[in-house]
Amino acid sequence: MVETLSIAVIGAPVVGKTSIIRQFIYNDFSETYTPTRSRYVYRPSVILNRNMYELKILDVPPISSFPSSSSQEWLDLRCRGVRNANAYILVYDICCVESFEYVKMIRQQIVENREGSSSEVPILVVGNKRDLQRQRFMPRRAVSVLVKKTWKCGYVECSAKFNWHVVLLFKELLGIAVARGMRQNHTSIRLQGALQRNRCTIM
Repeated sequence: MVETLSIAVIGAPVVGKTSIIRQFIYNDFSETYTPTRSRYVYRPSVILNRNMYELKILDVPPISSFPSSSSQEWLDLRCRGVRNANAYILVYDICCVESFEYVKMIRQQIVENREGSSSEVPILVVGNKRDLQRQRFMPRRAVSVLVKKTWKCGYVECSAKFNWHVVLLFKELLGIAVARGMRQNHTSIRLQGALQRNRCTIM
């Protein structure tokens, strides 16, 4: 039986979340920016540690807030399925502090508004555009410590443009989501040595 995992990818405009998804699935990157105006669903299959999973990746348009109730979620077509996602990828631009503040807001709202125990919901914060790191607004270590220690979320930096660490970030999130599903209690996401521990193949 193939398990289905739903992943909501959320971020402010122009952070590159759609580019990250398309690099992961199609190994494709476009220099032309196209705004995400409506929710789009991608359904790739992956193999992680010899088990197959059907992914439902929600490319969520910029939303003013995380839906606080099921009724609010269904009234806004952009938010359909966001509240019940198995995991979240929150993307920001390492050169844009406003996009980081947006992720901070959404992450807090997820914790406050998710049904059930929010601590069991895997959240991975992703800093995109690593290829422009000389323009970053905050040192990587400072962001990593804040996200991991204070927010209790995972943290990965990537470059959608050069396909750097794109597969890694999905693999890390998948590994944690699967482990949570098996009722293994993880209070933080450990990223060290992940490439050696887990094997992930996109079908």
